[in-house]
Amino acid sequence: MPYTISRPLKDKERKELSEFSDLTAHLLFHRGISDNETAHEFISPDYENGNHDPFLLKDAQKAAARVIQAIKNDERIVVYADYDADGIPGAAIFNDFFKRIGFKNYTIYIPHRHNEGFGLNEEAVVRLATNEKVKLIITVDCGITDVVPADKAAELGVDLIITDHHEPPPILPKAFAIIDHKQADCNYPDKNICGSAVAFKFIQAILKIDRFGLKEGHEKWLLDLVGIATMSDMVPLIGENRIFASYGLSVLRKSPRKGIMQLLRKLNIDQRFLTEDDVAFMLTPRINAASRMGLPMDAFSLLAADNDVDANFFADHLDKINNERKGIVASLVKEVKKIVHERHSENMPRVIVLGNPLWRPSLLGLVANSCAEEFNRPVFLWGRDGDNSIKGSCRSEGKTSVVALMRNVPAGIFSQFGGHHHSGGFAVSNEQIHYLELKLNKAAEIIQNLATELENAKVGAPNLEDAEDLNEPNSDKIDAELTVDAVDDELSKEINKLAPFGVGNPKPVFLFKGVIPMTSRTFGKGNDHVELTFKKSNGNKLSAICFFGAGKEWVKKTLNKKAIDLIASVEKSMYRGRAELRLRIVDVVKRGKDDSMMV
Repeated sequence: MPYTISRPLKDKERKELSEFSDLTAHLLFHRGISDNETAHEFISPDYENGNHDPFLLKDAQKAAARVIQAIKNDERIVVYADYDADGIPGAAIFNDFFKRIGFKNYTIYIPHRHNEGFGLNEEAVVRLATNEKVKLIITVDCGITDVVPADKAAELGVDLIITDHHEPPPILPKAFAIIDHKQADCNYPDKNICGSAVAFKFIQAILKIDRFGLKEGHEKWLLDLVGIATMSDMVPLIGENRIFASYGLSVLRKSPRKGIMQLLRKLNIDQRFLTEDDVAFMLTPRINAASRMGLPMDAFSLLAADNDVDANFFADHLDKINNERKGIVASLVKEVKKIVHERHSENMPRVIVLGNPLWRPSLLGLVANSCAEEFNRPVFLWGRDGDNSIKGSCRSEGKTSVVALMRNVPAGIFSQFGGHHHSGGFAVSNEQIHYLELKLNKAAEIIQNLATELENAKVGAPNLEDAEDLNEPNSDKIDAELTVDAVDDELSKEINKLAPFGVGNPKPVFLFKGVIPMTSRTFGKGNDHVELTFKKSNGNKLSAICFFGAGKEWVKKTLNKKAIDLIASVEKSMYRGRAELRLRIVDVVKRGKDDSMMV
């Protein structure tokens, strides 16, 4: 993989960031932050000033008034949430809110991924309206594409409030209210917030009309759930999302939620020092494991647990099924990558499309993500669901919008699809599945040609998601070059001023040129992980870790104790409460004859 190093700042650019150190200014500038005022706002997120008015969301005021009416009239309310680590925290947000205001006439409904599929389910709507006499359904992180179930709700006299963040289709569902900031006529300033964040903004809208006795600002205690969802859902950690992630981590570090506390103890994570990596790589997979391997309500039960018995049970259960999930996914990844190499050894398509009726759709998003990273192109994978229908997941390599791809496929190929830039889901009929690969690659060609035409015409694209260049070279940016001696606590503190890191604000990556490993070893239960150690000029050692890196090609190069070019980020681990400053390995780059990095 070719790498390029971010260029130094020009004198004028450096002056615009004069209040910051050379390194901080460099990192900020190459993240699109080019002046002191914007930089201070970025480094010190401000909830009070950066928290947008919830009434700017289209239909929020109208929907809030309807919920208040339902609460005061004691109407039956159902919160219908998606089954992932965005929707489930959103369900827990409503659960907390209703409990805190003393409202009891509600149900949390999270559909079974395998049997019911994504989104609002028509059969569930009928069941809830008939058996539970539901008068109001509020969706969380779903519903924007569910035209038929919405019609059924209206037919049964159920008011439907859709809260979602996915891309709206050309024809919207008929609902009492739709709260989705991505609607063309919605004036909400931040188009990047996730589904649980939309749910939180809706709670803010309700409280703006009637606080139901809650003290001003009490809803901030819900930000731990918003933070989990924001850091789980691949949304850019800029703008309001940065506030949600930052404040969410602050609340999580002192959250009294028994389920989260117990799960963190089980994972040997010190809650006081919780990071965005802990959320994304430890909490999120266990929340998602519930729907991938069994009942999504188990993850909700963990977040909603109000006693130690339930907290212990669901923490153990989610950890166990997540371990089972990892084994199955590892086998699937190996199988899919083998097929890709065999079928496309000479000519890799723009979009990889594979399927097998025996593959479980609930696990294919994880597999597609791994393949998209390795092959650097969008990946669409499908299997058969519990109702024998063909369903699948797709993931972007980072540059391409999978939603734009699916929208450019001729009508009739997909019976259902949705998602956002980086990820999505779809359903295809038995008759059309054989055309899927051809049509997706044709769509990729159409989008590429559009991008080329726009570039040649020197005009801006009206919709960037519809004009992605799928042939952009696979090139990763290195922020700067460092020496092993430069890695110390002060450097770590300086880098972490830019945290939390994620999509839109990547963790800084550095080149350590010509370093010689003192030792190289594998460790872990299956010897899956790699550790290199380097000697600093003061005699101290610096460790560099690569989790699940034992099979990488560069590992052999580190055994001969010759100079390597190491690409890594700087991190401080707090495993078992012990602080350790170390490097997290991204790659080891081949050195050329001139002893320089090959780019």
